[in-house]
Amino acid sequence: MAIFSLWVINKAGGLVYQRNFADGLAQLTSNEYLVLAGTLHGIHAITSRLSPAGSSSGAQVIEGESFKMTILLTATGTKFVLLTSLAEATADSVLQRVYEAYADAVMKNPFHTPEMPVRSEGFDTQITSLIGAGQP
Repeated sequence: MAIFSLWVINKAGGLVYQRNFADGLAQLTSNEYLVLAGTLHGIHAITSRLSPAGSSSGAQVIEGESFKMTILLTATGTKFVLLTSLAEATADSVLQRVYEAYADAVMKNPFHTPEMPVRSEGFDTQITSLIGAGQP
């Protein structure tokens, strides 16, 4: 069981926070991460409209052959995305705690501009204690 990466995507589809926690991930440029976040935002919007049972909040889990992507959509439209191993069973609770840390350290910061990249040492510290040191 492993947590590979954490992304925070704003309501417009822009990547505002990204951090890796495993060494085995492909090294992507910041532009490639932005493209991935925008693509995931589009996929999430499409899946929210595809539900045959009426209203849907969109995709919550996307699985690949060797990883799982768990998505938490907040009431404000911000998406928290956790890339994990397939066996990781705690992704939902980790995302909920990440969201709480984001609300405490980022959204309560009077100097943070909403929808802009997260530059908060307090948030980084909380993520480190929650998930691990990882890579910047």
